[in-house]
Amino acid sequence: MQYSSELEATINDMAQKGRGILAADESAPTIAKRFKAINVESTEENRRIWRSLLVTTEGLGQYINGIILFEETLEQKTDDGNSIPQAAWAQTIVPGIKVDKGKIPLALSPGDLITQGLDGLAERLRSYKQQGARFAKWREVYAIDKHVPSQHGIEANAEMLARYAAVCQDEGLVPIVEPEVLMDGDHDIDRHANVTEAVQHAVFHALHRHHVQLELMILKPNMVLPGKDCRRASADEVATATLKVLHRCVPSAVPSINFLSGGQGPEEATINLNALNQQSTDAPWKLSISYGRALQQTALQAWQGKEDNYLLAQQALLERARLNSLAQLGQYNPDMEQADT
Repeated sequence: MQYSSELEATINDMAQKGRGILAADESAPTIAKRFKAINVESTEENRRIWRSLLVTTEGLGQYINGIILFEETLEQKTDDGNSIPQAAWAQTIVPGIKVDKGKIPLALSPGDLITQGLDGLAERLRSYKQQGARFAKWREVYAIDKHVPSQHGIEANAEMLARYAAVCQDEGLVPIVEPEVLMDGDHDIDRHANVTEAVQHAVFHALHRHHVQLELMILKPNMVLPGKDCRRASADEVATATLKVLHRCVPSAVPSINFLSGGQGPEEATINLNALNQQSTDAPWKLSISYGRALQQTALQAWQGKEDNYLLAQQALLERARLNSLAQLGQYNPDMEQADT
């Protein structure tokens, strides 16, 4: 492979115990929704200020080693004139880029979804790489209902993820492969586990068919959880169910599994991550994070779009990152939350 050494260097910078990935790649509608909750208009300048705030948080690199950016953010600058990717790497936080173009219904497969964006992907990756991106991310989404996801939907989504990952490695960017089984609905944890297992099996079969080198990718899966409208599961139940699926599906060659938060609250996501690491002493992969809202929510609430709250928001982000770092080591305790409120 032409870019093996580059890909290996990126993996070495990102697959480190106690450090994780900050997902700051919200689409325009998603970040508008987040901003609306704090009465901030989603203008390009406000988005620049917010994402600049994230990457310039002093000390963040101690706990975060990668940041997923939205396309417009690659070209934006911090107040001191550095590009946002440069500001991230100044703290040894590897900049990356979301490259999928969002989900649409899968034709002739009611209830299934598929993600767009493969057309022109190689050319876009070359441009993103010139702007400082060293990895990419692509998300496929699987809803759970009586008849979905179908086997056809599972296989079609796996094929998209594998094709994307192959193009990334061919262009010298580490692919983050994100198959997200949603927690929307009233399904129990066993149903979520069965669907997640089927999805991950299909994904790794497709990756093998497309010659993707597993040592040079990162998996970003959901934890196994009951649906939002079902009885909540304990952290130990979540960890046990999640690890069973991972051991059945994910080859040991994969260097790092960075969980998405998937609608969990900040504290819940940290508690479950801690339980996973406490139970996984024999796991062959690093178990880390690629959290978006679960890392940013408390900082957003502290910021409120006000310049006077800038440092307060950064302190909130740094604390949330620190607690998740402890959870990656299995050393987190919920009492730590109360101590800092």
